[in-house]
Amino acid sequence: MAGTKFIKAGKTNAPHEKPPGIYPQPGFQSKALATAADIAILGGAAGAGKSFVLLMEASRHQFNPDFEAVIFRRTYPQIMSAGGLWDTAGKLYPNVGARGRENNTDYTFRSGSRVSFRHLQHEGSIYDWQGSQVPMIGFDELTHFTERQFWYMLTRNRSACGVRPYVRATCNPEPDSWVASLIEWYIDQQEFLPDGATPNPNYGFPIPERAGVLRYFTRDGENIVWGDSPDEVRQRAPHLFVGPLADVPPKSFTFIPGKIWDNQALLTVDPGYLGNLMAQDEATRAQLLDGNWKIKIDGLALFDYARINDLFTNFPPAEARPLRCITCDAAGFGRDLCVIKVWVGWEVVDIVVQRKSENREIFEAIEQLRRRWNVAASDVLIDQDGVGGGVLKLATYNGFSGGAQALADPVTGVREAYANLKTQCYYRFAERVNRGEVKYSITNDNVLIDGVRTKQLKMGGKVVTVIDLLKADLRAVKRRNPDSEGKKQINTKEEQKIILGGRSPDFGDTGMMREWFELRPVAVQGFMRRRN
Repeated sequence: MAGTKFIKAGKTNAPHEKPPGIYPQPGFQSKALATAADIAILGGAAGAGKSFVLLMEASRHQFNPDFEAVIFRRTYPQIMSAGGLWDTAGKLYPNVGARGRENNTDYTFRSGSRVSFRHLQHEGSIYDWQGSQVPMIGFDELTHFTERQFWYMLTRNRSACGVRPYVRATCNPEPDSWVASLIEWYIDQQEFLPDGATPNPNYGFPIPERAGVLRYFTRDGENIVWGDSPDEVRQRAPHLFVGPLADVPPKSFTFIPGKIWDNQALLTVDPGYLGNLMAQDEATRAQLLDGNWKIKIDGLALFDYARINDLFTNFPPAEARPLRCITCDAAGFGRDLCVIKVWVGWEVVDIVVQRKSENREIFEAIEQLRRRWNVAASDVLIDQDGVGGGVLKLATYNGFSGGAQALADPVTGVREAYANLKTQCYYRFAERVNRGEVKYSITNDNVLIDGVRTKQLKMGGKVVTVIDLLKADLRAVKRRNPDSEGKKQINTKEEQKIILGGRSPDFGDTGMMREWFELRPVAVQGFMRRRN
């Protein structure tokens, strides 16, 4: 067992003795427990002992009767599952005299100090914590939480117990997550060596000399302003540090990676676990054994990684009379985008993106595209939930409801075994993409963003391209086990938004919707067929 016991300040022991208890192992665990950062992300390979570190950190102030730590998992079952936080705490906290209450999922130390385990299953669960003050907040598997949940809970990280408030979070590598963006300074981002052709063998791995280095930051809207010192942050964002805020210190931040080699206790007790990791393919070993942040290996991706990259250079099958149609995922205000695509066959030839749109603006944008590309109103499909429903009142377009029942095959009449229409369309679209039959023609000339011809836009303080957003959206779609009726499922939109840092998969959804036109019955020469 790897851990530590924090003894009361002033208590002494003979030089040759250690106080009874559990101690951190050298390396990752000791470094993680020694950092003075306000926010520390403790992430990396499997088996490094991350959860133990989080639990040990929460016991640091066990002699302070007013101290309380709260450690979050995304769902309650993740707390109580075999080998989860509650089980692990049961191996640690009784050794330092803490008593647990399973019905309350908390441990109380002799002084009255307490560690609680809670969940934030829903996005709105954060508001259950309004008015709370929590000196130490922990997140176990931070990539499972949304970016909004993380930043909001930071407002609850305050203290009146004499302990400076701080945050500790653990995670495994998740390349598409908002966490990967947060720690990117600590990760090697260069895919190729300086010659531009030779792959960089360190790409995606933590940079050793940056591990545990303190950085400082503040937030300016959605942008994070970083600096190597508090003064540098103030210099980069002077407009934020004025008046009564002039002396407010920027938050300190660090990332400390760990590997299984730092957890000799595990290797001694269960040497076969290392053998399990070594038996994996090269990509899996790179992520789980070495902690690579650029390799995706969960095996659940609906779209083949290489085929997503091919989308922009494919040659779709030629059709004598390709269908000209429009798909639209409407959005009003907030982080979601209104995305409108024009299709000629299976090629996207025009894209309009609007950040803030009302019904009339979306309608007018679609009408302009219809005139330009000669698209019939009956060949326009718009997501009818939310803002899209209002647009449908202005025109005779088709409405798409992803939660509707899967459609029957227009030829055989057989209803396919999918949980809903959205799942059906995503599976079909992924199969088509994976066959290399879809193309996106994306240039500065055929992408219109907020009235400007460009394929670039700024999101979350970064300049990204439409190509970047599309790739991320498709990678965020995952298979799920069939439901109780044996119907195929994909991850929920909420789960996809977690991967995308809170952003809705608007570019992915407008691709998926294209499949609807292949499923709707079309009368041709006296019989019903699918349009292919």
